[in-house]
Amino acid sequence: MAVLNVNPTRMELTRLKKQLSTAVRGHKLLKDKRDELMRQFLDTVRETKVLREEFEKQLSAVNNSFLSASSVMSKETLDTALLAPKQEVYLEIATRNVMSVDIPVYQTKTRTSDQSDIFSYGFASTSFELDDAVEGLSSLLPTMLELAEKEKAVKLMADEIEKTRRRVNALEHVLIPRYQDTIHFIAMKLEESERSSRARLMKVKDMMIKEQIEYKHAHPDAI
Repeated sequence: MAVLNVNPTRMELTRLKKQLSTAVRGHKLLKDKRDELMRQFLDTVRETKVLREEFEKQLSAVNNSFLSASSVMSKETLDTALLAPKQEVYLEIATRNVMSVDIPVYQTKTRTSDQSDIFSYGFASTSFELDDAVEGLSSLLPTMLELAEKEKAVKLMADEIEKTRRRVNALEHVLIPRYQDTIHFIAMKLEESERSSRARLMKVKDMMIKEQIEYKHAHPDAI
């Protein structure tokens, strides 16, 4: 029996019962939180898997376009065409709260809204394969950011699930049983003390009755 180092008093018993009630409620809330986090975690993992497969498929197509462009253009021409980007992309990071976990939300803004600004070169000396590659890479950016957001969410939720699981186990297997054992121990001590007090009172009562009887025998005329 693992008991806390406390004085076996009624006040301590009342205090521990309140703490046990709080611990039991906290245990239930943490279990509910863990289960909901696990549900959302598994949903996000499945979504991430589908999104990564789609992303890798699109990225493979972009790489093939770059390979095709490099096969019909000289290395110097290709390097010059991509040397000075025309468009600029700014990343903004916000957060959303999922079961006390701050999940990042990525958003992008471009310097200009002109779609043609993704091409930093003239079309006279370049091939259409390079145009396809640049356009494909540009369209891939939202998918890449969404994938990064989901993969980060998976990691953060996994960490929070592990922390919550440890807290649930600590309450379930350590703290709550210790409270229960201590409450049982104090209750037994109080019952034992009460029985001892009752026995002493009965003994005192018997002694008083005996003294009264002896007194009446010694003084039969006394009222």
